[in-house]
Amino acid sequence: MYIFVDADACPVVDIIVDEAKKYTIQVKLVRSYSHYSHQDYPSHVSISYVDNGADAVDYHIMGQAQRNDIVVTQDYGLAALALEKGCNVLHHAGFLYTEQKIDRMLQERHVKAKARKAGFRTKGPKKLTDKQKESFRLQLRKLLSI
Repeated sequence: MYIFVDADACPVVDIIVDEAKKYTIQVKLVRSYSHYSHQDYPSHVSISYVDNGADAVDYHIMGQAQRNDIVVTQDYGLAALALEKGCNVLHHAGFLYTEQKIDRMLQERHVKAKARKAGFRTKGPKKLTDKQKESFRLQLRKLLSI
């Protein structure tokens, strides 16, 4: 099992790294070159940098992820692909994506994109709370202990 992280704007990378170490699980951070970092990570963490193109991180993750791996992302499109592949998909706010919910989430994303294209402003995601971070940690622990 691996943990793949859509790491360009993931606010829970430190939690993932800490929890994975307890279970001796490998973490694969995937970032675009525009999010390059000199930060050092422990040996159980590897970082891949990909082109800045749209969905390059998503394609890289989906090219490597296997059934039962964990994928951490806030991107509904990547979540849908990973679910289809049999991965466990976790949002950094602490909820698991499910087959039952993903269609509705993708529809909402589409409606908001159409509204933005028509000139309307839509709200972005709110800042992650400590409660959401703790919820994420607990969900990740559940997945790692399976």
